[in-house]
Amino acid sequence: MATILIVEDDRKTNEAICEYLKPAGHTLIPAYDGEEAFRLFGVNSIDLVVLDIMLPKISGLSVLQKIRSESAVPVLMLTAIGDEHTQVKSFDQQADDYMTKPFSMVLLGRRITALLRRSGQSPQLQKMSFGDVTVDFSGYTANDSGGKIDIMPKEIDLLRLLVEHKGLVLTRSQILDDLWGVDCPITDRTVDTYIKNLRKKLRLDCIVTVKGIGYKYEVRE
Repeated sequence: MATILIVEDDRKTNEAICEYLKPAGHTLIPAYDGEEAFRLFGVNSIDLVVLDIMLPKISGLSVLQKIRSESAVPVLMLTAIGDEHTQVKSFDQQADDYMTKPFSMVLLGRRITALLRRSGQSPQLQKMSFGDVTVDFSGYTANDSGGKIDIMPKEIDLLRLLVEHKGLVLTRSQILDDLWGVDCPITDRTVDTYIKNLRKKLRLDCIVTVKGIGYKYEVRE
């Protein structure tokens, strides 16, 4: 897993991001101002930076400039500033991604996963075995000793989402937003149906129901 520097001066937001990402196995290093961020970047082997712009002491854009002077590590800007000029300036200074607040933790997690994958830190999920069942995520197929299993592409996407967020609880609304989009007129019960089908078709016991919240992928020792 990756070592991620979280640069955010609001302590509650910083702690929330760290707590959310920790179950995925990442090492999280918090920083609360620009000066501290650059110091910690210099003494740790950082794989990715989540960087606010409005920071005490040194601005996030200045931190980005300093980082880029010595490293190509992925940097995701996470800020309340949503104007086009600031976004363009961030990309001009070689930011890799840009998210505005308020933000979805699930979407943040997905973007971090994508950036790590692109940088070679998190390989693309290709195939995975669950007991005697093998799922080919790139080919959208599943097989067991009896041959091919009838499974829908969206069921594969749902399983991938859960696996990529191993240990993290995803609400039904977060799953719907990620897989179907915020404007899709379907209900939370759709997620329950897809989970039920996944468990039945692939004989999975690793998708855990968190009562009143949602689901998570959990590997029991």
